[in-house]
Amino acid sequence: MHRIAQLDHKHVWHPFTQMRDWLKEEPIVIASGRGAVLRDVHGNEYLDANSSIWTNLHGHAHPKINSAIQQQLKKISHSSALGFASEPASLLAEKLAKAASPRNRKPQTKLEKVFYSDDGSTAMEVALKLAYEFARRSGRSKNPRFLSLEGAYHGDTVGAVSLGHIDLFHKAYSGLLFKTDKVAAPYCYRCPYNRAQPERGDARDYRKCNFECVKLVEQKFAAQRKTKNPYAAMVVEPLMQGAAGMIAQPEGWLKRVAEIIRSDGAQLIADEVMTGFGRTGFPSGLRTRNPKLEPLFACHKEDVQPDFLALAKGMTGGYLPMAATLTTQKVFDAFLGEYADFKTFFHGHSFTGNQLGSAAALASLEILQSRESDSARRSLQQNLRDELQQLWRLENVGDIRQVGLVAGIELVKNWRTREPFALRVRAGIRVCEAMARRGVLTRPIGNVIAILPPYCTTGKQLAKIISALGESVEENFKK
Repeated sequence: MHRIAQLDHKHVWHPFTQMRDWLKEEPIVIASGRGAVLRDVHGNEYLDANSSIWTNLHGHAHPKINSAIQQQLKKISHSSALGFASEPASLLAEKLAKAASPRNRKPQTKLEKVFYSDDGSTAMEVALKLAYEFARRSGRSKNPRFLSLEGAYHGDTVGAVSLGHIDLFHKAYSGLLFKTDKVAAPYCYRCPYNRAQPERGDARDYRKCNFECVKLVEQKFAAQRKTKNPYAAMVVEPLMQGAAGMIAQPEGWLKRVAEIIRSDGAQLIADEVMTGFGRTGFPSGLRTRNPKLEPLFACHKEDVQPDFLALAKGMTGGYLPMAATLTTQKVFDAFLGEYADFKTFFHGHSFTGNQLGSAAALASLEILQSRESDSARRSLQQNLRDELQQLWRLENVGDIRQVGLVAGIELVKNWRTREPFALRVRAGIRVCEAMARRGVLTRPIGNVIAILPPYCTTGKQLAKIISALGESVEENFKK
């Protein structure tokens, strides 16, 4: 066993990992990476099929981001945002606000204010605290309450966990949490209202959707209004719920739900930690030439503008932990007052607005907003769609869900019955282990294999990723 692997076994406690299993075998120790390729300490190469847990947008060791960090290092790596401003953080805030508020937005819906933090959990914690206090200060509610989706996962801090509804992750901490409400997510593959017979691929004949799941949201808001304590906000991962199992929302769901939230007077918190920065791609008709660059955020693909936008993961291109919560002038104004009023937002982080992270994020945004990157993402999205079609032949592939450059392949015992594997069977883990033996790295979400390639992934590399996935499913579930 390599010396680094030995040190890891001796000292490191890994996230979301049963360490008894981990200690049984030598782990893959990543030593370097370039583009979509990772290399371990033994010289083996792997394709990074989930962008290092959904963070690395442009590939490893990107020269433009490397250069930006190196140039910033010559100036300063970090100084406190408590009482001081900095050039990179200020420039980045301007760029984020511009990207998050298209020109056609009314002044009151523009996301002009940026609060920096460290990761997705803290970005959501900021949004939660701001929405809570805004509801109190605006007179909407004395005891603000929140609504989120079944299967929701919004981070691991206590506030973010309180918004989550995945028992496997959250139940153990129930005694620490405040209560939030949940409503059914639009999980079309397992929709209780869908009585159509299972079909394969694009031939699936689901009956026309009546958006019963939207009606359930409407009912939740109506019931809460009757308590005289209306919801402060609803929290949504737009277009696709990540940790729930890559659950894609049907077209129009987000827009309809946003209209319900608006008509109620509540606020919308958009968790775009995973879906932001181009990850959810482009609408249908990819081969049509469009001179206009597509929006970077999932909400805008359905012309929805949230009151809070939480960003992290790909914000720095996958280089450094950094996050941001964007909100409106109206929310910002609720915290203004004389010093003695103590209306200050009492929240912060030691590394808020870090200069190195800001420099990396500025470089990443410049890449994202270039014609070259826009074109490459369009091609990669279509290539991913084409490659995924071959998986429909497999008996154990029940559903394939793709939104832009995110795909979730749900494994089942038999596609005709949609019967799921029990989690203890480790179906997803076994498939990912087999993929690693074929030089492709990703991580399952239960029985769902997540594929989120870096935007620099070539057609040949993508073909290898999907081929390895297909072979690994066949290897594990031979009759």
